[in-house]
Amino acid sequence: MDSPHDFLATVAQPIGWLYAVAAGLNLIAVGRVFPKQPGKAAAWALFAAAFVWAATWSFAGQPPMLPRGVKDLANAWLGPVSFTLGSIVFLAILFTRREFFVKTAVAWTGFNLTLGLFCLSLTDPHFAAIVSKGDNVPIVAMVFLLGYFTWLGARRAVENDRRAAEGLSPVEKDLGDPVLVWPDLVYIELICMVLVTAGLIAWSLLLRAPLEQPANPVVTPNPAKAPWYFLGLQEMLVFFDASIAGVVLPILIILGLCAIPYLDVNPRGNGYYTIAQRKFAYVVFQFGFLQLWVFLILIGTFLRGPGWAFFGPFEAHDPHKVEALTTVSLSRCVWDAWLGAGMPKVDPVAGSAGRFATVLWRESVGLGILALYFLGLPVVLARTWLAEYRRALGWGRYWIMVLLLLAMLMLPVKMLLRWTTGLSFVVSMPEYFLNI
Repeated sequence: MDSPHDFLATVAQPIGWLYAVAAGLNLIAVGRVFPKQPGKAAAWALFAAAFVWAATWSFAGQPPMLPRGVKDLANAWLGPVSFTLGSIVFLAILFTRREFFVKTAVAWTGFNLTLGLFCLSLTDPHFAAIVSKGDNVPIVAMVFLLGYFTWLGARRAVENDRRAAEGLSPVEKDLGDPVLVWPDLVYIELICMVLVTAGLIAWSLLLRAPLEQPANPVVTPNPAKAPWYFLGLQEMLVFFDASIAGVVLPILIILGLCAIPYLDVNPRGNGYYTIAQRKFAYVVFQFGFLQLWVFLILIGTFLRGPGWAFFGPFEAHDPHKVEALTTVSLSRCVWDAWLGAGMPKVDPVAGSAGRFATVLWRESVGLGILALYFLGLPVVLARTWLAEYRRALGWGRYWIMVLLLLAMLMLPVKMLLRWTTGLSFVVSMPEYFLNI
């Protein structure tokens, strides 16, 4: 790796341009709100001045840098458990306080702080090596775009919920005359196509293609990462058997998406944005998409390194790092550690029925937990929190819905159990190629 001075000389100019773009965006924001909102204009002017100052120092070869203490704290706190629990708490806060976070001033302030922190982080060679990799640059861009469009959808939903509380129709009902496909929509699509093509050409000229050496069947990259759109599945393979993570769960995702029109009996919210009228559907979708897919992609992209070990965002990816993680199945904990009786052993001379009975007895505790989770918990929920949905759906559709939800929740539960207790499988039947 280059010396710190040489590294800063390399990244100072790009960071300076990022600061300059951020300053320009804030100056545009000042022009949009001044003089109607002088307080906001002054705040955006302060952000613009701060970015201009940072850009000036960056172009001079001395970009502002994050203190070492901040980077050490980020490396220590962005572990697997804290990242997963923190992201769940973050999504919960965004949902419960959505009326506050959809405000333009709050969102723009958050964008400025995020962009400033990103530019400061680029002065770290390890962070810069991750985000500037050709494969990861579009993922970084998609993170910002995903944040914007999620905010935009929530903003429109909150506005419609406010209008509904006042007895008004949704904003979408007041859009006016429809837009004709020809010539209006076709012209817009043509212009977008030209702009996207020009952007892709500029992208290909400015960024080197992430090509590696010719494929060698005897040399495996470390880490061997799947394309970004498969990183969620690759992350699930860490916590489940290949047949579960690679076959069962993807099939359940597809079947669950196909079942949505038949399980969704709420007639409200069709054709317009809303959250208050579809809270359950909104929470389930956002949790499934953001927490169980997008955040898994971010983990696989930015926090997984050599040996598929966890690394902080400012931590060197040492290929010799070994995580002290010892996993054990639930049955071994029960029979060896808790009861001290030793694992029941399958008699090789016994018949197939006898061997199967021994395996069932060995895994009886895990099977009982799964039975309570997938059979007992739905009954309890049908009489408590989900009683209204059970009455609206009926028992058949209710069972399909709740089993799909429990299968979805099984992923974060299994992840946290692995990281906190070292539990590998609740039920381990290698004799029948079944590990859950």
